Amino acid sequence: MFDSIHTNQSVWYECSRFHPPENRAASAADPRSRLLDAAVQVIRTKGYAATTVDDVCAAAGVTKGSFFHHFKSKEAMALAAVEHWNRVTGSLFAQAPHQHLPDPRDRVLAYLDLRKALIRGAPPEFTCLLGTMVQETFETWPRLRQACDAGIHGHAQTVARDLALAKALYAPDAPWDPEALALFTQATLQGAFILAKAQGSADVVFPCIDHLRQHVAHLLGADDAPAFTLKETPP
Repeated sequence: MFDSIHTNQSVWYECSRFHPPENRAASAADPRSRLLDAAVQVIRTKGYAATTVDDVCAAAGVTKGSFFHHFKSKEAMALAAVEHWNRVTGSLFAQAPHQHLPDPRDRVLAYLDLRKALIRGAPPEFTCLLGTMVQETFETWPRLRQACDAGIHGHAQTVARDLALAKALYAPDAPWDPEALALFTQATLQGAFILAKAQGSADVVFPCIDHLRQHVAHLLGADDAPAFTLKETPP
């Protein structure tokens, strides 16, 4: 089963450059979607404070008139970009191959394998928009902080559901809380992204995820060897 999932995962990754294949044509023709895609990429690269409306318009290939037709301000664009990010990435994770595994413990561990497999390229290509933006905005832009917090917690909840099911099967008497562990997975990933930015390299992320996976596997009484990995070494 895992060989099949491995092959499908590689294909899924290549098709997941922010828009699922079926949405790419519509996105290319829709100026608002192009602006949101551009906002995601520019903010991940430059940070929110350094990103300008001109930067986003240039990346999207639209005029400032078009920008202000869709968004009243840079903050309004950023809030919409958070929603866009949550919707698209949420759909991609929901459609990922590991979701077809019948065992919730396998789904949790394969989710962490997938997060590791998606670490490719330079930090702006794999780091999280929400984690990137909230580090700058938590004090000065409370609406952006709240939106990022809701997005991170929302994704953690999807992990917590499988963790709760796995705990009921494999560690029913253990004192740890599935929701707290789900947040810990996100804290580890976001922290690893910060280290990658600090070092200018993805290399530091891989052992961080490996240690996270070993910890989760131990809590669930599983072998800590990866359930499946990419055969090629991510750059």
